[in-house]
Amino acid sequence: MTDSAATPSAPDALFDVPPEARRPRVRVVLLTGPSGSGKSALVRRLGLPAVMLDDFYLDGDHPGLPRRFGIVDWDDAGSWDRQGALEALRTLATTGRAELPVYDIPTNRRTGTTVLDTAGAPLVVAEGVFAAELVAACRAEGFLADAICLRRPRLVTFWFRFLRDVAEARKPLPTLVRRGWALLRAEPGMVGRWATQGCRPTTPVQAERDIRALAQAAPPENVIGS
Repeated sequence: MTDSAATPSAPDALFDVPPEARRPRVRVVLLTGPSGSGKSALVRRLGLPAVMLDDFYLDGDHPGLPRRFGIVDWDDAGSWDRQGALEALRTLATTGRAELPVYDIPTNRRTGTTVLDTAGAPLVVAEGVFAAELVAACRAEGFLADAICLRRPRLVTFWFRFLRDVAEARKPLPTLVRRGWALLRAEPGMVGRWATQGCRPTTPVQAERDIRALAQAAPPENVIGS
C-alpha cells in the first residue's frame, strides 16, 4: 500500500513551486475614470485584449438595486457584479481565456456571452467606472500591472459623455441631462475616492504612454512554470 502522506496532493505540490515560477499568464491594467473621460477610446487605440467592466452590470430587474433620479443608479457600485468581474479577471490571469457577459445598456440587461482569448498577450486592460473596486484584490492575488484613473477637464468629460449617451440612446434625454450635471459636480470627489482605492490619476495621453511601455517591457510569454 502506498503511504498517502509520502505523496503530496496536487494542490500541496503547487505550493512547492517557487513563487517566481508561478507568475500569471497575463497581468491586468485596471482603468477607471468618470463616464465620458475617454476610457473606451484609449482601449481602442491600445489594441490590447480588453474587458469592458460595464458588462458586469446587474440586470435592471435584479432585486435591491440602488435608485436615483427615479431610475436605477448605475453610478452606484451596488448595481454591479464585483465578484463576477473579479472571477473573470482571475481566470484570464491564470489561463489567458475567459467567458464574459455582454450587456445592453439601453435595455439594462445581459444579452449573451463572449469569450476573450488573450492569444499570448502579456496584458489585459479592464476598464470601467468601477475598476477601482478591484484594485486591492488584483494586487493581493499578484496579477495587477497598474491601476489608472483618467482625468481631464470636467466640462470636456461632460460634453463627450453627453454626445455619446445621446448617440447611443442610452436613456431619455431629461435623464441624461440630470445625470450628466450631477456627475459634473461629483467628479472631483469621485477621482479622489478612486485615488484612495489605489488608482493614480493621469491624463489619457500619459496613460497611453504608460500602458504601451508596460506592454513592451513584459516578456512575450508570462506563463506559469516558464
